[in-house]
Amino acid sequence: MAEINNETLNRIADALERIAPLDSDKPSLDGADAFIWYTDPDRLIPIKDISRVDLELLQGIDHVRDILLQNTEQFAKGFAANNALLWGARGMGKSSLVKAIHGKLSELALIEIHREDIPSLPRLLEVIRSSERRCILFCDDLSFDNDDGTYKSLKAVLEGGIEGRPKNVIFYATSNRRHLMPRDMMENERSTAINPSEAIEEKVSLSDRFGLWLGFHSCNQEDYLKMIDGYLDHYKINADRNMVHAQALTWSRTRGARSGRVAFQYLQDLAGRMGVSL
Repeated sequence: MAEINNETLNRIADALERIAPLDSDKPSLDGADAFIWYTDPDRLIPIKDISRVDLELLQGIDHVRDILLQNTEQFAKGFAANNALLWGARGMGKSSLVKAIHGKLSELALIEIHREDIPSLPRLLEVIRSSERRCILFCDDLSFDNDDGTYKSLKAVLEGGIEGRPKNVIFYATSNRRHLMPRDMMENERSTAINPSEAIEEKVSLSDRFGLWLGFHSCNQEDYLKMIDGYLDHYKINADRNMVHAQALTWSRTRGARSGRVAFQYLQDLAGRMGVSL
């Protein structure tokens, strides 16, 4: 009987070993400088070719650029640094700035997490906590709508909980909203609550968990044309500047905005017409 029991136990042990994930299947921060976090199953997909522009090409955002660069350099050196919320006008380089700074500080790992995967943040932080690499955790276009409780997971990660944020990770997010929630949602909660200030305090306090609030605003004509000139110089496009400026201003008016994104879209059109590859 003992011999049969041992054989049965051995079969059970073998089965458990087959079911248990191999170390090679566990998410790892090895083999790349940037990753995208996916769930079901949890995994970090390495990104070999990162889509980004040089830091020097980001014109008209000098003040916020210098603040975020200084904060990231502090973090890279192991010093104290803040989580950062980059908010404001579309197309003014919020996500481009994060990726460009990472390009200058390539000793850091950049991990992008999609907004819908925010509830999995605690599991991702466990992966980061077990690594010696210092990481920028990045969420682009972060915002929350009515009846969305996802923000509670993010609040706990930023400061709450017993463990707190791992020392080797910093969280950068971009959003078009300063408080990560639509204005009509805030006004509705104020108007229907017994105590309006307390009704929105929990959701607004999410933004307060970011030590840095960096605002990005629509650029003026001078900065817009500086962006155009910077791209012309960088890509060595030889064209009449007066003509290019006139076309670029017309291009921006047809789109109803002046921004770094609009400037680059014009440059792509110009380069295509001139037979230049970017």
